Parts: sequence; C-alpha cells; structure tokens
Amino acid sequence: MTVNMTKGQAISLQKNDGGSLTSVRMGLGWQAAPRRGLFGSRTREIDLDASAVLFADKRPVDVVFFRHLVSDDGSVRHTGDNLVGGVGQGGDDEAILVDLQRVPVHIDQIVFTVNSFTGQTFQEVQNAFCRLVDETNGQELARYTLAGGGAFTAQVMAKVHRAGQGWSMTALGTPANGRTFEDLMPAILPVL
Repeated sequence: MTVNMTKGQAISLQKNDGGSLTSVRMGLGWQAAPRRGLFGSRTREIDLDASAVLFADKRPVDVVFFRHLVSDDGSVRHTGDNLVGGVGQGGDDEAILVDLQRVPVHIDQIVFTVNSFTGQTFQEVQNAFCRLVDETNGQELARYTLAGGGAFTAQVMAKVHRAGQGWSMTALGTPANGRTFEDLMPAILPVL
C-alpha cells in the first residue's frame, strides 16, 4: 500500500513482516505544463535532473547525478538522464537506485534533489512527483507530489536516513534555485 506523503512527513522503511528493505528506487516523474499561445495551447520540453547527495555527519561525501551515474562505492546508481519528461506517462522519467545493504556505514543520509538544468521554473511543470519503490518486488511504498507553480528552478525532494538499525524516508519539498545539486547545498544543509 502506497503512503501519499505530505511535506515533513517521515515513514519507516521497515517491511510489514519486520524485515528491512534492501534495495529501493527513488523515481522522479514530470510533465511540461501546457502554455496558452496565439494558436492554442502547446508544451515545450522540460529537462529536470534528479540527484542524490550522500552525507556523512552532515558533510557531503559523494553525489550521483547525470554526470556521475554511480556512487564511488557502487551502492547508489542513476539510471540515466531524461531530457524531456512525461515519457513515462505517469511512471518514472528518471530514477536513482539505492542498495541499502551496500551503503557504507558512515553514510547516514541520502538527500534527493530535482533541478532544472536549463533554468525553467516549476511554473512550467505539472504532475511532478517523487516516489519510493521496493526494488525487489516493484511495490510503490511512498509518493510525494512536488508542489508546482513556483518561480523556483529546483526542489529538495526527500531524504532517506538511518534510523536505528534501519532506514526512514522524509518528504522535504523545499523549494530552491539552482541548475545543479551544488547550487542547492544552501537549501540542503538546513534539512539534514
């Protein structure tokens, strides 16, 4: 059963049977919002980019994004850059896979961001979401609808963080501006 998350909400990543999730996918989907023009409405391509920043004790130690598709330790992997969005027709346009069992013990948080590399704002985006999927069986665990309509070019979506012996996910939904994850660090640090 999917949990529709709200900003600030956290969920445990423990399975119903008490076991822990071993592999998850953070999926990102979006569509270009139609624009009214002289000859009716039309859409233009929107290039959003998903990134995962790995933190150890509130310090960034690695990042996975379209120019660095696999973390140095191999536990986090980006499936590739989607330049237009909407291709998944409600599915994932970009995805980042996390093998929770392989994440080094010193990594305590993984923060997921989305940004418009081309500088388009979220006013030009509709139906944007991130979702967490149990990669072992394809079951959607949580979905967070990204607030649209803002004049910002990025958003700190969610974080997966250690909680005792397991992991939890928190929906963040913090608007920001920037073309890359590096530009978003001032918005990321306060939510760690």
